[in-house]
Formats: sequence, structure tokens, C-alpha cells
Amino acid sequence: MTRSKVMAWVGGALYFVMVALLVWGAPRASGTVHAVGSLLAVSLLVGVLRRMPLLALAMTLLGATAVVVGPPSAAYASLSVSYQGQFLSYLAVDLVLGFIVATRTRRASIVVVGVSLTVQALVIGGFAHGDNLIVNGVIALLATAASCTVGLLSRERREHAVALRSQEVAEAVTAERLRIARELHDMVAHSIGIIAIQAGVGSRVIQTQPAEAREALRAIETTSRQTLSGLRRTLVALRQADPGTAASGHAPLEPSPGLADIERLAAATADAGVRVDVRRSGEQRPLPADIDLSAYRIVQEALTNVIRHAGTGRCRVAIDYGNDELTVEVVDDGRGATENGSSHGFGIVGMRERVGLLHGHLSAGPRPEGGFRVMARLPLPEPVEAPAEVR
Repeated sequence: MTRSKVMAWVGGALYFVMVALLVWGAPRASGTVHAVGSLLAVSLLVGVLRRMPLLALAMTLLGATAVVVGPPSAAYASLSVSYQGQFLSYLAVDLVLGFIVATRTRRASIVVVGVSLTVQALVIGGFAHGDNLIVNGVIALLATAASCTVGLLSRERREHAVALRSQEVAEAVTAERLRIARELHDMVAHSIGIIAIQAGVGSRVIQTQPAEAREALRAIETTSRQTLSGLRRTLVALRQADPGTAASGHAPLEPSPGLADIERLAAATADAGVRVDVRRSGEQRPLPADIDLSAYRIVQEALTNVIRHAGTGRCRVAIDYGNDELTVEVVDDGRGATENGSSHGFGIVGMRERVGLLHGHLSAGPRPEGGFRVMARLPLPEPVEAPAEVR
């Protein structure tokens, strides 16, 4: 049994002890005193309320009813003002009702509100008469309505916040896809440029230098296969984004970065105050352009999170060239419990989108020993022969 569960049950036991003290320890106290005591005692049920709100409501109903009808004193035989104040003990029930309405389903909320009003109506109807009956009935109804209103407002505010968060995540995913699409456009344009150059060279030397023409054709074949493979992997998974949200700017006409630029990225990160230890393992070899670019972007975003959120001066980047997959890992020893600010930004969302489009796997979270860890596994296609250069 966990410590929080033990504390919840201890609080429940202490609640009944407090109710017993109110009922039998101070039977001649005024009803207002008993009502205030009930409100204070219900704070002991916070642990039970968080874990089992329906049980907490049942306990509060039982305790408040005991405070109302339980004191064995002749002073409560008459319909005095003191006794009238005794019904205010049900305000503790209303507090629990508000929490349940705010956190539970609408059906469960309607049921518990109905049960609570029934119990209060029966007790008030059995122990109050005349004007006291009407006054206490109206007070009970208004108090329940007020607690339910507060609970509904809290629920709507929470649901609105969740909806806004979902919308922000969706917009972040769309923005990341548009960025991927622009980078894919650059990759295809670069490959088509190579193919056009090689085709021109081949057409000029096909009669006089057949060997050079064959090399040009081989380069065209290899480049086109690589490009088609990257397009297929990306476009199969990339669903069409809303054209209305597309950015109006154009991607810069420059070569896309890749893992070969990690050292330069590490130097820029060091200038920002975080020293990066880059480690490579496995057989380093040319990678498909889309995988190379995605791996770079993942490392770039992870290092950005380290700079902004980790609060540390060093981190480690590990790149493993496996036979079937590429693994990139960014580890720091900073404030791992805050998840590098991922709850306030969308860097992790963008990483997951990139990895998902390549049918890979991403894990990101605090480490048990402290710090934060981001690891992406990107499956590699069958090796394709690199394009030969034309002399």
C-alpha cells in the first residue's frame, strides 16, 4: 500500500473521530459551531476525495447527517435557532459535490446530486417544522445549486483548456509537416538538378566517351532511386495538410543539413553555453536524404530544449549507425522532472511527427538518475549505391 493511500485512509478515520467529537463531545454547542466543525473536518477527506470521490461523498453525507440528528440532548428537542443552524453541516457535503461535478462524468454527477438532495430533504423534513422547514429547505437547495454551478464552471474551463491544447498540438503537427514538405521539395529539386546535369553530360559524351556516359547514366539511376525511395517513405505516411495554414515564405535555396553537420551544430550550442560531446559508432556511411535530415532535426530540437529548459552546461549526443536502423540519442543531466519544458512547447511533438513519418520510434522523458533523454530509432532501407561523380 502506497504512502498516499495510507494517508487517505488515516484522514478518513480521523474524519469520523472528529464527527464523533462533535456529536458526543459537544452536544450542547450551537448548530453553527457544529456546522463549522463539519466544514473543518471534511478537509481530512482530501486524500479519499482525490482517490475515491464517491466514497468521500458517502462518508461526508454520513458524517453531516450524524451531526444533524445525533446529539443526544434535550436542547435539540425544541425547534430553536441553534437547531436550525445545525443543517448548515451539509455545506461540507456541497463542497464534495462541487468537486465531483467538476471531475466526474455528467451521469455520475446527476446521480450523486440526486442522492445528496434526497438525503438532505429527508433529514430536513424529519427534523424541521414550520418556518424552519421552508428556510432550511431553501438554503439546502441554493447551497447545492451554487456548488454544482462552481463545479460545472470548473469542468468547462478544464475542457476548454484541453481543447485549446489539442488545437495547439494539431497546429504544431501541421506546421511541422509543412516544414517537412518544404524540405522534401528542396531534396527533390536538388536530386532533379543532379539528374539533369548528369543527363546533359551523358548526351554530350555518349558517342566519344562511352565509359563516361555509362557513369553518368549510373549516377542518374542511383540518384533517381534514392529520391523515389525517400518520396515513397514520406508521402505514404504524410497526410495532406490544410493549404490555408501554409506559410507564405519559401524554403531557403541551400543544401539541407544532415548528420555531417552535427559538429557545427555542437559548436553553435557550445557558444550558447552548453558543451556537447558528440559520439559516433557503427559503420558511418551516406544515408538517404530524408533520414539524414530528420536525424539532424531531431538532434537540433533536442539541443534547443537543453539550452532553454535543462539548466545544465553539458550534454551528450550519440549517433549509432546500425545495420538496420539509425539511432540518435541526446542525454543531459539537467532538470529532467520538467521534461525539458515539453509541457509548454511542441518540440517533442515535432520530433514524434518526423519519426512517425519514417516508421521509427521516439522515446523522450526524464531519466531515473536525473536529467532528460531523447532517443530516436529510424529504420534504414536497403542500401543503395551512391552516385558516381563525373570526371
